[in-house]
Amino acid sequence: MSKTVVILQPSYLPWLGFFDQLYQSDVFVVYDDVQYDKNGWRNRNRIKTERGAQWLTVPVYIKNKPKINEVMIDNKNDWPQKHLQAIKTNYGKSPYFKKYYDGFSQILLKKHERLLDLNLELIEFFAKELGIEREICLSSKLNVGGEKISRLINICKHLGADRFFEGAAGKNYIQKEEFDKSGVRIDFQDYQHPVYRQLFGDFAPYLSIIDLLFNEGENSLKIILSSNKNS
Repeated sequence: MSKTVVILQPSYLPWLGFFDQLYQSDVFVVYDDVQYDKNGWRNRNRIKTERGAQWLTVPVYIKNKPKINEVMIDNKNDWPQKHLQAIKTNYGKSPYFKKYYDGFSQILLKKHERLLDLNLELIEFFAKELGIEREICLSSKLNVGGEKISRLINICKHLGADRFFEGAAGKNYIQKEEFDKSGVRIDFQDYQHPVYRQLFGDFAPYLSIIDLLFNEGENSLKIILSSNKNS
């Protein structure tokens, strides 16, 4: 029986394609022991407002070149209240705001110390609300070595997987032949962003999952999967 592994760095309030990858997996590995990318998606994402997309950024301490699981949140200012106020202001009138806001806000108000812990709890919350039940584990807990591509292959083998499902960006740096030689098949995500109802005028793609949930509720997973053209 085929077994699919996805290995993905955690993001703050991830976009729809993140949850498509989670859905496609049998085991979802959170890649938490690789270098933190300072200007990436680990600590920020976007919501929709009347004036266009707005960034929500979790303030963090960055020293030297930390791994993702070493990054600490800067809780000196009350960033959770700022994020929640922005979300209330822009989604308070959306059809499913009340359905998700309380559970979501409780997670933000916990004042997590590590960014990883915050992101993990949010990912698990969204997965549950979407109805996606998958095994989720941390790469740091697997004790699997290797450099770059070889480590991805080693993780797949360690978990007994014969298929690795990678994001579209992986085509830029992963040689498919390396996977072919290992006996692990690699498929790349080809995610065509769906259109759904939003507030504030013309449709804006590539926003946080909360934009979809607040606007479409229990239809959200069906919408996430509706434009899936994975190769």
